[in-house]
Amino acid sequence: DCNGRYCFLNPKIGSAISVAEAARNLVCTGAKPLAITDGLNFGNPESPEVFWQFEQAVKGISEACQILGIPVISGNVSFYNESESNAIYPTPIIGMAGLIENRSHITTPGFKNKGDVIVLIGENKEELGGSEYLKVIHGLEKGEVPQLDLEVERRVQAFCLECIADGLVKSAHDCSDGGLAVALAESCISGNIGAELHVNKTMRTDALLFGESQSRIIISIDAELLPTIIEKAHTKNLAYEVLGTVTGQALRIYVNDRLEIDTPLERIRQAWREALKCAMGK
Repeated sequence: DCNGRYCFLNPKIGSAISVAEAARNLVCTGAKPLAITDGLNFGNPESPEVFWQFEQAVKGISEACQILGIPVISGNVSFYNESESNAIYPTPIIGMAGLIENRSHITTPGFKNKGDVIVLIGENKEELGGSEYLKVIHGLEKGEVPQLDLEVERRVQAFCLECIADGLVKSAHDCSDGGLAVALAESCISGNIGAELHVNKTMRTDALLFGESQSRIIISIDAELLPTIIEKAHTKNLAYEVLGTVTGQALRIYVNDRLEIDTPLERIRQAWREALKCAMGK
C-alpha cells in the first residue's frame, strides 16, 4: 500500500496512512497484522527537499507501527528515482503480513445476502485533499491530506477483528481510495448484488461520497445482529452509521433523501473490467 499523492502533499501523514491502510486491509479479511516490510522510493537525497521527504516518511512509518503494534522486519531504500526535470513522488511502499488463526474467520469484501444491513464503522469527514476524485474529475493533486488519528485507527481495527471472531460480520471492506461510493461499488461487484443506501449529512455531497477519510470500514451483517453491533460500537466509543441494505442489482445512494447515484450493477462491473484499457487510452 502507498498513496504517492498523500506522501507528496504530506510525507509524514501519507506514510502513516500507508501503514494504517495495509493493516486495515488485512483486518478486513479477518487477519491480525503481524509485521511489515517497506520499500522506500525517493529522488536524489542530496536535495534538501527530497531528504526532508524521506525523513518525514520514516517518522510517519515509525509512529504508525508503534501505535498499531506492528514491527518492521525488513525493507530497502531506493534513491535517485528521477528524470532530468523532476523526482518521483515519494513512494514508501508498505507490504504487510497477517495471520487468520481460524479458517472460519476468513472474510471477503463482497456483500452476501439480500436484506443484510450495511454499517460504516468510523466517521465520514469533509476531506477531499489528495483524493482520487480531485485528481480524476478536477485534475488537481492538492489540498490537505486526510487526518489520521492512530488511536482511533487502532480501535476501529480491533473492533472489526473482534466482530469477525464473534461471527457477527458477513463482509468487511476498507474505505479508502475513491471514498465511500467506490468502496460500496467494489462490495457490490465482489458480491454480485446491489445495495440501497440512505445517508443524511450536512457536508458537501462530493466530499461525502468521494472523500477519503481514514479509519473507516464498511461491514454487512444480519439485520437481527444490528443491536449487537451498535452496542459494541458504543462500548468501544466508536463512531458508526447504518447506511442501508443489500438488495437488487443496482447501487442506489440517497443523500438527504435525494437520489444521487443509481447505477446498474452491470454498468459498474463493466467500468471495473475496462479500467486498465481506459488507463492505457484504448
